[in-house]
Amino acid sequence: MAEEILMPRLSDTMTEGVIAAWHKKVGDTVKKGDLLAEVETDKATMELESYKDGTLLHIGVQNGGKLQVNDLLAIIGAPGEDISGILNKQGGAPAAAPAAEKKEEAPKQEQAPQAAPATGGSVDLSKVEEVILMPRLSDTMTEGVIAEWHKKVGDDVKKGDLLAEIETDKATMELESYKNGKLLYIGAQKGDKVPVNALLCIIGEEGKVDVDKIVASAKGGGTASAGASQPAAAPAQQAAPAAQAAPAQSSSDNGRVKASPLAKKVAEEKGIDISQVPGSGDGGRIIKADVDSYKPAAQQAAPAAKSAPAAASAPAGQVSFDEVPVSQMRKVIAKRLGESLFTAPHFYVTMAIDMDNAIAARTKINEKAAVKISFNDLVLKACAIALKQHPAINSSWLGDKIRVNHHVNIGVAVAVDEGLLVPVVRFADTKSLTQIGAEVKDFAARAKAKKLQPSDWEGSTFTISNLGMFGVDEFTAIINPPDACILAVGGISQVPVVKDGVVKPGNIMKVTLSCDHRVVDGATGAAFLQTLKSFLEEPLRMLV
Repeated sequence: MAEEILMPRLSDTMTEGVIAAWHKKVGDTVKKGDLLAEVETDKATMELESYKDGTLLHIGVQNGGKLQVNDLLAIIGAPGEDISGILNKQGGAPAAAPAAEKKEEAPKQEQAPQAAPATGGSVDLSKVEEVILMPRLSDTMTEGVIAEWHKKVGDDVKKGDLLAEIETDKATMELESYKNGKLLYIGAQKGDKVPVNALLCIIGEEGKVDVDKIVASAKGGGTASAGASQPAAAPAQQAAPAAQAAPAQSSSDNGRVKASPLAKKVAEEKGIDISQVPGSGDGGRIIKADVDSYKPAAQQAAPAAKSAPAAASAPAGQVSFDEVPVSQMRKVIAKRLGESLFTAPHFYVTMAIDMDNAIAARTKINEKAAVKISFNDLVLKACAIALKQHPAINSSWLGDKIRVNHHVNIGVAVAVDEGLLVPVVRFADTKSLTQIGAEVKDFAARAKAKKLQPSDWEGSTFTISNLGMFGVDEFTAIINPPDACILAVGGISQVPVVKDGVVKPGNIMKVTLSCDHRVVDGATGAAFLQTLKSFLEEPLRMLV
């Protein structure tokens, strides 16, 4: 029996998806687990797999088309099966064959550009196929800064080409084109700020799109960037950066690897360092075929590290300073943590933990483990188990209610040049120490290389911040909302301790739990630390 596949909700804020690429066509045999399509959401380009066997009988929209969540995406069934009932229920007409389906789609695509100018008033830009709006690339993003344009007005653009790099509040991310055409208009220049859902650019067929009408509508609605330029002036303004960028055909740019999401996924599955793969796509961009055909070779000598620029010296007796623009990441850190500190009533509980047994256990584990375990991994594992015993600590303040989480997702604060990122180890209580160690190392490396995706830092229920490696004995941390608590971990210090009435050298680590008093009381926080202390002082208890 034929079964309909609807556009799934692939993120918590997704309302529609754009078909970046179909990997099957009507008439193809499909098996459960086969890659059907790549769907661009408001946060990332994601792969959609088939969950049943059969033949692909119908495709709801072609490449570049938009579908609302729960709209008909495809139909899979037996060859020759009648699907008119499903299509009539969805309000569409049956497609007899792939060729017929393409013929029906062509007029619709030709009429779309003419529909926008026909309306007398403002145009709903989200429904104009040629318009690309500033996407929401993270759950806290309200605006993006154009870090770099990789295309200029008049350039031909293919699906999957890198259009621009967008600096969000958490990372600099690549924006890919999900359709073919010519870049007709750029709504903001390099360095300009563009609000989410404001006009970013227009891609379409020259002469068939009323660019002036779309731009006027965007400005009339107050959503266009103040730095928006006229299409005619854009090529001249961008001539210099384009000339500088032309010779660079490397797949790495400013430390960020230019590769398609599918290529990155395949490289990760095969254990290939994607930065070593030569790219054959536009501007040296790495595509899936490059990863499939890559054969590891001897590593080339790394270029000499650039020496840090010497600080400008100021003449004696003269006031001197530098002022640097506040990055998007720093703005959000200031906003969110300021709100947390001045809205949530913080209180702090500190406890000293004897780490002698933990040091001995870690040494023995690392003698055999494929992945070396850090003290932070031990603390994370102990916290995960302790949180299951103290669910109030694993809670979230939601204003008119408190959410008590049954799952344990622990955020790990990672320092980067621009500020701080908090990737999340999901279901940490179910993972082994080696799994946790490998995952945290991977997060740290990708955070520093600016390769984290929005899904990597969303959904924490508890956070750990560790400054022990910097020689810090103890400190207090600001709660990462909407979590109710955060644990600040200091370094291990050798101090004299009394054991069995005798003063001996001991290894002591101090931890401080910051708690939101709206959710957690002092006794609850202290009880959690007692459980954490018992696990770290007797690590074998974590195995029970």
